[in-house]
Amino acid sequence: MSEENPDIETVAGLLEDRTVREILTKTSQEPMSARTLKQHCEASGPTIYRRLERLREAEFVVEQTRPDPEGGHHRQVYVPNLDRITIGLENGTLSMQIRRQENMADRFTRLIREM
Repeated sequence: MSEENPDIETVAGLLEDRTVREILTKTSQEPMSARTLKQHCEASGPTIYRRLERLREAEFVVEQTRPDPEGGHHRQVYVPNLDRITIGLENGTLSMQIRRQENMADRFTRLIREM
């Protein structure tokens, strides 16, 4: 994960896109593959893939490998990595804080460091 957050213009550009918002809200309910997202969103397959790429670059979603019970193989699903975005205005300056969801490995590392 990168240490630098996307700038406010990038975040605003992402969130103004209806397909991005659909992807975030749908995957927050359950992990979904790009194919499943195409069925649930009003967008073409290429549009879904482009938006997923933009969301991955901003680290708003992560890709996970899950077993596929129907096909006996594995499939890639997407889950949000975003918990909260806060925009603030203080002394004439806009600020933004992004809080991402903490995965188990990061949580364990933090716990060990705090001991």
